[in-house]
Amino acid sequence: MSEPSPLIRAHLDTLRDAARIGPVVDLACGRGRNALAIAAAGVPVVGVDRNAEHLEELRASACAQDLPVRGVRADLEAAAHPPIASGRCGAVVVCRYLHRPLAPELEILLAPGGRLLYETFTIHQRDLGYGPRNEAFLLEPGELATLFPGLEIEEHWEGVSDEARPAAVARLVARKPG
Repeated sequence: MSEPSPLIRAHLDTLRDAARIGPVVDLACGRGRNALAIAAAGVPVVGVDRNAEHLEELRASACAQDLPVRGVRADLEAAAHPPIASGRCGAVVVCRYLHRPLAPELEILLAPGGRLLYETFTIHQRDLGYGPRNEAFLLEPGELATLFPGLEIEEHWEGVSDEARPAAVARLVARKPG
C-alpha cells in the first residue's frame, strides 16, 4: 500500500475533529491509501470509488488491520449526486482526482463546520513526465480555490511536492460556514 497524501497526514487532527460532526468520506478512494491512514488514526471512513476491485482491496486491507472503513461503489462522473446524504459529512477528502462538475456537490455534502481536504494535479504535472496529461484532469494555476466559493479557505498551496515521487499539485483545506 502506498503512503497517504502529505495533506492527509498533516490534517489527521482536523479529520478527528470533523468526525464529531459527521462521517468522513474519501471520494475516488482507489485502493484506500488515504482512507486506511485516516482509519488507522481512529476515524471511521466511508470510501467511495467506481472500481469494484479497488474497493475489495480496500475492504481486505481494512479487515486485516481491523480498521473502521466501509466501501461504497459509485461512479462519481455518471451519477447526478454522490451516494452520500447531503449536509451530513464532517469531512470530504479528495486526492488525485478531478471532475469539475462534482465541485458544487462537495459543498452540499458537508455539514455546517465540515471540512474539505482536496489535493490534485496541476498543469505543471506534465513537466514531470508522468501522470495525467488530459486537461480535464489538471488544474490551472489558482483554480482549486475558485471551485468552492461557498467554503472558507483555511489553507491553499500549489507547487511540486517533496514526496519520494514528486507531483505538481494544488492542496486545499476549506470549511463550510455555520
